[in-house]
Amino acid sequence: MALENLITRGRRSRSKTAELSIHGEVSAGFEAVRAAFIENFTRRGELGGACCIYRHGQKVVDLWGGLRDRASAKPWEEGTMAIVHSATKGMAAMVMALAHSRGWLDYDERVARYWPEFAQNGKEAITIRQLLAHQAGLFGFDERVDGEVVRDLDGLAAIMARQRPEWEPGERQAYHAISLGFYESEIVRRIDPAHRSLGRVFAEEIAGPLGIDFYIGLPDVIPDSRLAPLEPPSFWKRMTGMPLPIVLSAMNRRSVVYRSIVANPGTQFYLDPVRVVARNLEVPSGGGVGTARAIAKAYGVFAAGGEELGLRPETIAALTAPAIPSRHGFFDEFFGGPVAFSLGFMKPNESFQFGHAGAFGGPGAGGAMGYADPETGIGYGYVTSRMGVHLQGDPRDVALRAAIPSG
Repeated sequence: MALENLITRGRRSRSKTAELSIHGEVSAGFEAVRAAFIENFTRRGELGGACCIYRHGQKVVDLWGGLRDRASAKPWEEGTMAIVHSATKGMAAMVMALAHSRGWLDYDERVARYWPEFAQNGKEAITIRQLLAHQAGLFGFDERVDGEVVRDLDGLAAIMARQRPEWEPGERQAYHAISLGFYESEIVRRIDPAHRSLGRVFAEEIAGPLGIDFYIGLPDVIPDSRLAPLEPPSFWKRMTGMPLPIVLSAMNRRSVVYRSIVANPGTQFYLDPVRVVARNLEVPSGGGVGTARAIAKAYGVFAAGGEELGLRPETIAALTAPAIPSRHGFFDEFFGGPVAFSLGFMKPNESFQFGHAGAFGGPGAGGAMGYADPETGIGYGYVTSRMGVHLQGDPRDVALRAAIPSG
């Protein structure tokens, strides 16, 4: 069903009036998703975005619309990509799953088995599983890490090897907002026979074979005209929409939140005011750029068993299994509440519900979301150009997911 110009209304921006249109198609039975997508613009303040859903390997929803950029009033187009912040973690976890299926790593093996230099300052017993569940106490860096350091993979590896964890392996849980992806990438460099970075493995072994537009390390050849700059929430929305403990923690230099996302390196270093996103900079925990279609297709392949990528049933079984808590349970020192993570993915939990119990995925700051639900065969992706402030599911994303048929 073509939806060309299904909804049109004026929006004034810098003395310009832009017409917003919704485009795409939905399969029979998914009309409620289309209605929710439209309501995101009419009721929930959407600026521009896209939603895509695969079911049992077939694309059943593919919608996009609104503005790519409010300042220029440019429309969101079929191939528009956006930075998805922590939704990148799910895509990075796919690389770890691929490595597991190829026999490169064992989730329950010690990190130091693959990366001997890691066994410094109390890290010798940390397992891959504990690291990927945010239970390693490595959410911050004591040495300076910035864009220049991140580009030097050997130098970054040396800093990570020297880092001292905040607690014994598996003792507690605290979201490794930016650091996790760097540790994952160095492990991949050690175990990949070609010693490629995580971003390169993703490009060559997942994005390439699946024909998807998603990058962990955006190349120079991608023009800004394909990117949707993220419009941040106003200061007032951040102050009133975010949980007060998170707001206060972000101002406390000793807190997990401050050390994870505000400072060293923080969440802004991979953004570029001139070119939207820094090019050729791999940030596997937050710097991914892509389309909703790419996210949904990749998760759709995982939801269908991963045959296209050569995933073994044992890997899919590991991903769908329940998360294993730390000794202090699933209470997360970053979020200040219970959250479940497993093997690099978020799992459905009381703070953030999605899919069935075996589902796995990754939300991103501002609203982006992707997940696989093997029970229903669903692969889902949503991206936006206007950041929200909700930590338990952005209302736009929640509305889209709630509209997916349960059968």
